[in-house]
Amino acid sequence: MIGRLHLRALAPMARACKTSMAPSTRAMMAAPWSARSMSTDKITFTFIEADGAKKDVTTAVGETILDIAHANDIELEGACGGELACSTCHCVFDPTIFATLPAICEEEEDMLDLAWGLTDTSRLGCQVKVTKDMDKMVVKIPDESNNMM
Repeated sequence: MIGRLHLRALAPMARACKTSMAPSTRAMMAAPWSARSMSTDKITFTFIEADGAKKDVTTAVGETILDIAHANDIELEGACGGELACSTCHCVFDPTIFATLPAICEEEEDMLDLAWGLTDTSRLGCQVKVTKDMDKMVVKIPDESNNMM
């Protein structure tokens, strides 16, 4: 019988495969089927990587910081694959941008408590989706992370 039951059984395997792929492969596989990637609204912003290198990226509105980093070969780990189960996609935002972000949920706060180098403007990259208001923002990636997975 092919139906929902079989598809549900395959979902964990699909997630495992997705998270074990190289970031650029995940991005290529996700792009054709992603409704978010069809957005015509684009923004450009800057990542400051752990080593201090700056990298400008252009992306569709609605993508997460974690997905954008992976699609652009930026070192932002995301050990749990964006499932809000680790703190390895910890990012630091400018206070002006941080103030415009949606409220943080309790689960994200719990994970951030485990993050190395936590600041008042820290968020998890898997939980922050870019908006038009974030054009020209700067996102800093801390130089270390706590991978407890």
